[in-house]
Amino acid sequence: SAAAPSSSVATQDAKTVVRVGTLQGPAGIGMVELMERNETREAANIYEFTVEGAPDAINARLISGDLDIAAVPTNAAAVLYGKTEGKVKIIAVSTLGVLYMLQAPGPAEEGEERAIAEEDAVTSIADLAGKTIYSTGQGATQEYVLNYLLEKNGITDAEVIYKSEHAELATLMGEGTAQLALLPQPFITSVTMKDDKVETVLDITKEWETASGGTQLTMGAVVVRDEFLEKNGAAVDKFLEEYKQSTAFASDSVDEAAALSGKYEIVPEAVAKLAIPHCNIVGITGEEMKTSVSAYLDVLFAANPSSVGGALPDEAFYYLP
Repeated sequence: SAAAPSSSVATQDAKTVVRVGTLQGPAGIGMVELMERNETREAANIYEFTVEGAPDAINARLISGDLDIAAVPTNAAAVLYGKTEGKVKIIAVSTLGVLYMLQAPGPAEEGEERAIAEEDAVTSIADLAGKTIYSTGQGATQEYVLNYLLEKNGITDAEVIYKSEHAELATLMGEGTAQLALLPQPFITSVTMKDDKVETVLDITKEWETASGGTQLTMGAVVVRDEFLEKNGAAVDKFLEEYKQSTAFASDSVDEAAALSGKYEIVPEAVAKLAIPHCNIVGITGEEMKTSVSAYLDVLFAANPSSVGGALPDEAFYYLP
């Protein structure tokens, strides 16, 4: 007769398979401890992780039903909610602001060291007046946040030049063409590690909170397909518990989280180690999530309605277990 299945196999069978999509960057780093526990079969569900470089790939897979849960930009979650007529819900905030302004010296004069001239140094948003700012993220959160901050601070004469690739911008900074650049973590760390002349001059999260009267810059979110949630509510609640534990681990155990980030090809370990303290990785759920996200979307909507898909999501958008 066949041997009775061992209890571990039996319990694995009883677990729900959850297909989770995440991004290379802070949102992914927040999940590495859960990825590790999943690999050792200690997680409450059986997770199948997909890691993508760009949010668009994640959004498409979510809409097609290839993913059950996914990390997306918060404004994209609102857009998806409208586009799918309410077929996705927001279940957590994954990251607060990850944007910073970098300043690099201009091209060096013959025989001179490259340095930022004292009169050019940016120490506040007001100093951006009349300057040329390079940025990535046109048509995405980065553009909306920058426009909002310039407007709120009465700056009308700054020129913004958009580049599609972070790496191209890093090169322009290295040669002194781009002297001011708005970029996200962990890319900021990659740039400052390679070029010690580049300085981080503005923390955009702090500037946003000041300009908006205390609203949190809730840039990253986690969403679930409504259909999956209806059938597997308990599995989603278990995911949220484990996810919160994983985000706390990323903030509390930086070295270990950085090693796992390298292992799972989220962000190289050396970069992750320096970047994590500046990535604002969180796992905010429930009423606190709803309060902060709705305030954030209100600000984006007022600044540019298309940034949230043309209309603010209603109450059903928020999953409050």
